[in-house]
Amino acid sequence: MSTPSTPTPIDDDPLGRERAHLSSSRAALRAMREDVESLDISDVTANWVNAQILGRQIEDRIRALADLSDTPLFFGRLDYLHAPGAERAEGAEGERPRPEAADQKLYIGRRHVHDGDGDPMVIDWRAPVSQPFYRASKKDPMDVGLRRRFGYTGGDLTAYEDEHLSDPEEGARTSRLLQQEIERPRVGPMRDIVATIQPEQDEIVRSGLGGTVCVQGGPGTGKTAVGLHRVAYLLYAHRERLARTGTLVIGPNRSFLHYIEQVLPALGELSVRQATVDDLVAHVEVRGADDADAAVVKGDARMAEVVRRAVYAHVTMPTEPVVVVRGSRRWRVPAYELEEMVRELLDRDIRYGAAREALPQRIAHAVLVQMERSGEAPDDRVQDAVARNSAVKAAVKAVWPPVDPAKLVLRLLTDADFLAEHAAGVLTEEEQKTIRWAKPVRSVKSARWSAADAVLIDETMDVVERTPSLGHVVLDEAQDLSPMQYRAVGRRCTTGSATVLGDLAQGTTPWATRGWAEALAHLGKPDAVIEELTAGFRVPTDVITYASRLLPHIAPGLTPVASVRENPGFFELRPVSDPAEVVAACEELLRHEGSTGLIAADTRIPVLAEALAAAGIPALSPGEETTHDTRLTLVPASLAKGLEYDYVVLDDPRAIVTAEPDERTGLRRLYVTLTRAVSGLTVTHTAPLPDQLGV
Repeated sequence: MSTPSTPTPIDDDPLGRERAHLSSSRAALRAMREDVESLDISDVTANWVNAQILGRQIEDRIRALADLSDTPLFFGRLDYLHAPGAERAEGAEGERPRPEAADQKLYIGRRHVHDGDGDPMVIDWRAPVSQPFYRASKKDPMDVGLRRRFGYTGGDLTAYEDEHLSDPEEGARTSRLLQQEIERPRVGPMRDIVATIQPEQDEIVRSGLGGTVCVQGGPGTGKTAVGLHRVAYLLYAHRERLARTGTLVIGPNRSFLHYIEQVLPALGELSVRQATVDDLVAHVEVRGADDADAAVVKGDARMAEVVRRAVYAHVTMPTEPVVVVRGSRRWRVPAYELEEMVRELLDRDIRYGAAREALPQRIAHAVLVQMERSGEAPDDRVQDAVARNSAVKAAVKAVWPPVDPAKLVLRLLTDADFLAEHAAGVLTEEEQKTIRWAKPVRSVKSARWSAADAVLIDETMDVVERTPSLGHVVLDEAQDLSPMQYRAVGRRCTTGSATVLGDLAQGTTPWATRGWAEALAHLGKPDAVIEELTAGFRVPTDVITYASRLLPHIAPGLTPVASVRENPGFFELRPVSDPAEVVAACEELLRHEGSTGLIAADTRIPVLAEALAAAGIPALSPGEETTHDTRLTLVPASLAKGLEYDYVVLDDPRAIVTAEPDERTGLRRLYVTLTRAVSGLTVTHTAPLPDQLGV
C-alpha cells in the first residue's frame, strides 16, 4: 500500500497523479451538471404537458449528477493489456472507452463522468468493461494487467493498492484496503458496497432482468446490499423498460427502509419506490391484531381458494330473458342463451370484474345479431348503446353483481354459515372457528382489521380486478412472509421479475418460510434460481461462530456462515445484576469509533431507556439516523432484523427467547440479535444463558 510522505514532483508521485485525476473528474462532473442546468427547453416542447415532463426529467438528471463530497467519485482502476472490445466496453450514457486511450487505464466509480470532448474519465461500475474489477483473478485475469484499489478518508484520496494479475511471480494476497472498507465504522444509514462487491455477489448483481433470483444468505453475507445493487444494475442495463414498468423494494418495516434508503441515491438511482408489505395492502385501516393461531390460518395459501369461491358465489344463473326495447322494436335474449354466456365467461377463468364488464357486451352482441337478421345494419355505437340499456344493466346486476372486497372479507370473518359454505373441504371446522370474529361488526369502517385481514382484502381485490404488475420487485427479509403475503407480492410482478432475499434461520414469525421452493411457488416464480451466500463480510469470526451454535436447533442442514474477516472482532459474555451494569457496558463500547446498538427483549426497553436517561446517555430509536454525537440506538429485539451496528450490547438472551410464542421462534429471534454487530459484541445477562448456546 502507498501512503503520502514528503512532497515530490507530480510526475514522480503516483498518488499525486491519482489525486489530480480525481480533481479533474470532479470538475468534469460539475461541468456535466452545469450543462444540464443551462438547458433551455422553451423552444423544444409542443405544450405545457411536455414541458412539465421534460422539466422533471432534467431535474432528476441534475440530482443524479450531484457530487457528494464525502463519497469517492471512483474507487478503482483497471489497466487493460489490450484495448477493451467494443462489445465489452459499450455501456449507458455513451460510456464507451476509446481504444486509443493511453495504456487503456479505466477508472471505476459510482457513475459515468466524461470530459468536454466526451472521453470517459470515470466508468460506471455497472458497465460491462468494469466487470473485471470484481471478477478478474490470477487464474482468469480477463485481460487485466493491474487492478488498483483506492483508499479514502471522507472524500479525500489517501492511499492506493496494486494487484498485478498478469504477474505469475506475485502471490495471491488479501487486499488491506478491501478489508478496511468492509470494517470501516458505520455511522448513519446503510451505505453501498460498490467498492467491495465480491465475485459471487457480482454474479447475482449482474444476473438478467428476465429471471427471478432467490438469495439465501446468513447474517453479514451482504444479501440486502446485493439486492439493492442488482436494482441499480438493472436500471442501468434496462433503463427505458423499467422506467415504463417501475421498480419496488419491499422491506420488513419502516425502520429497515429508513436504514437502507440512501443506498440507491448514492448510486445515482432516484426513482425506486420503497414499501412494506403492509403498505402494499393498505386498503383498510389496520387497528387490530390476530393471535398466532388465527394469523397462521389467515396467512395460509388455502385462504385464496376460500376467497375465490366466495367471490364467484355471487354469480347466479339467469332464469328470465332480457328484453331490449329500441324504438318500436323489442329484442328478446332467452334465458338459456344468457346462461350459455355466463358459463362461457366462468370457464374462461378471467377476473370477476372483467367478466362482469364483458357480459353486457355479450348480451348486446346477441341483440345485434338479431337486428342484422331482420335486415338492419347496426354498428359499434348501437352495440354500446344496447350494452348500456337499462334492461341489460338490470340483468347483469342480478346475474353478476358487483363485489366489494372489504365487505366480502368482513362477511367471511363474521358469518359462520357463509364461511362454512365456501371453506368446506378447504379449512377444518376448528380452523374456521379460529379465524371467525367473536363479536359482530356494524361496518367496514368500524371493523378492527388486522394485517392478515388486509392481505385477504388484497387477494379479493385481485380476484375482482387484476393488480398492476411492475418490472422488478426486490423482496427483503422474505423468510418472515406468510404464503398469502407472498401471493400479494407476486401479484405486483406477474409480468416482471423479482429478487428474493432472506435467511431461513432468521424466520421469526409463526408462519415463517420452511423452504424457498415452496415460497417461490406462492410468489408465482417456481422457476426462480436459488443462490446461497455463505461468506460473511460483516459479522466478526468470534461472533458468528458463537451465534452458529443455534443453527442445529433453528435451521438444521443450513450451511453456517464462514467469516472472511481477518479481524476476529470483540466478543464477551458478561454476567450483570442490574440495568446500570448494562449501561456501563454501553459506555465502554461508545469509547470506540462508530455506532453502538443496545438490543433487548421488547419488554425490557422501558427499563433500559430509564437507566440510560439516568446516566445521561442519549439514545435513538431504530430508524433514527445516528450522528457523531449521538451514536447509541436502543433497539427492541422485534425490530433488530436487517439492522447493523459497529458494536452491540445484547441484553438478557433468555428474555428474548421467552418473549416469543414458541422456543424455536425465540431461538431464531436470538440468532438475529446475536448477529447485528460488525466489530464487537457484549452479551449481558442476569438469567442463565439458553442451553442451546452450549455454555
